[in-house]
This record gives sequence, structure tokens and C-alpha cells, in this order.
Amino acid sequence: MKKLTLFFLLSLFVTGAVFAQQKPQLKFDRSEHNFGAIKEEVGEVTTEFEFTNTGKSPLIIQRVSASCGCTTPSYTQEPVLPGKKGVISAKYSTIRRPGTFNKTITVYTNVPDTVFVLTIKGNVIPQK
Repeated sequence: MKKLTLFFLLSLFVTGAVFAQQKPQLKFDRSEHNFGAIKEEVGEVTTEFEFTNTGKSPLIIQRVSASCGCTTPSYTQEPVLPGKKGVISAKYSTIRRPGTFNKTITVYTNVPDTVFVLTIKGNVIPQK
């Protein structure tokens, strides 16, 4: 009976370790972008943050939110398979927003207990 209990506990441990290794993992090439000086009349600027699923199961972007309405995020909608790449785009509107800015984009995925934060910043030069 003791051997059976020990075998059962060992099986649970091994199964848990295998499933723990099956999680998706996300690695961004970079987490910040500085636009530098931008003329207000440009209207909007966009950057992309590329990422790779370095895990063993499909990565799903559940939602992406920006810290303000001046920033519009978009993202890869379909699951990203292990070893494949995806993109988070961030568009910033410069109209009537002179001065420096520092905005965040929060990325929620199926990676357990992890929230990713991306940053865009720059300085909008007012129209003359």
C-alpha cells in the first residue's frame, strides 16, 4: 500500500512538472520606444513591439489597453504558436498634445501570473 501511495504521489509530481513546462512564454524584442522630437502637424506616429512565443504552447493575447485615449493599441489576434512571432502596435496622436509624453500599453495574455507593460515616449513640438 505504501508503494502504491508513493507511486501515485510521484506520478502527480512528474505530471505537474510536465504541465508546468507546457506554458506559453512571451519575450519582447524591446519594451520601450522613444519617438524623440515629433512635429504636432504629423498627426500621429506608430511603432511596433515584436515578440516571440518562447514557450511550449500557443500564446493568446487576451487584451491590450493604453494608459490614455491618445494612444491606440492593436495586436496579433490569432494564437501565436511556439517559436513564432507576433506584434503589438501603438499609435500616438500628436494633435493638440504639445510637450513631452510617456504612455504605457498593458498586455494581458495567457502566460500565468504575468502582465507585460510597454512604454512609448517622446516630445511633440507645437505648430507655429
